[in-house]
Amino acid sequence: MTEPVFRFAPSPNGHLHLGHALSALLNARAAVALHGRFLVRVEDIDQIRCTPELERDMFEDLAWLGVPLDEPVLRQSEAFPHYRSALEKLQDLGLVYPAYLTRAEIKRFVKAHEEKGGLWPRDPDGAPLYPGDDAVLSEEEIQQRSQSDAPFALRLDMKAALSRIGEPLTWQEYGAEGPALFEPAKSIAVDPAAWGDVVLARKDTPTSYHLSVVVDDARQGITDVLRGQDLYAATSVHRVLQHLLDLPEPRYRHHRLILGDDGRKLSKSNRDTSLRSLREAGATHADLRKRIGL
Repeated sequence: MTEPVFRFAPSPNGHLHLGHALSALLNARAAVALHGRFLVRVEDIDQIRCTPELERDMFEDLAWLGVPLDEPVLRQSEAFPHYRSALEKLQDLGLVYPAYLTRAEIKRFVKAHEEKGGLWPRDPDGAPLYPGDDAVLSEEEIQQRSQSDAPFALRLDMKAALSRIGEPLTWQEYGAEGPALFEPAKSIAVDPAAWGDVVLARKDTPTSYHLSVVVDDARQGITDVLRGQDLYAATSVHRVLQHLLDLPEPRYRHHRLILGDDGRKLSKSNRDTSLRSLREAGATHADLRKRIGL
């Protein structure tokens, strides 16, 4: 059996919180339990919100957690040529198109549609599916935007992508912690159509989360993707991209989430759950483990 390789991939656009602590520790523990390796990847595509200071703080938090670092650490900001190559491959297959509708225009279109009594489909995260430029703009408007400096997104033509694949896809879901790590996998059928035409890149950003994560996992030889339950449904998109780009399929493990008092997933804006704040308030490792259920 190939040596298992796990990874923890935070974004330095805010301070790590309890949810990040759970994910980092579960990945590190799983690597030890399965006699594998544990890597840290810095997801710093957003060069405005991700700063060197926040990255430094992030590594200080990981050191306090006792999370080992296996050098070198991969930074997404240094991997743009790899994302560009993957995007060009999808473009060569005729599966990518420029989309010019802004978020505000999509919101207005969907609102008007639903005010007339219709229902507009939404993806698993609750965002409305892309309606297509021609549902809102005239041919002249589309042509004008394509010939100007208008912002755009590059989207995957999901219908064409699934037609090219032809066969049903699945992923293998394993347990995320404790004895469940060793249990047999469950085969999960993918449902990528539920996401519609996902964004692969934007005019000012050379990649998206969906594209970069599958490219990075393949580049680092990640065999086991252990991440939060909030990304469970997104695995369908990732399996489609892996198939189209001829990338290896990792094992997937989705762990429970740490929720705030309001029942919602933790946010980096909630300072009271940040590791830095807890540490400064005198929290110990035992306090932390108790709060995250380890």
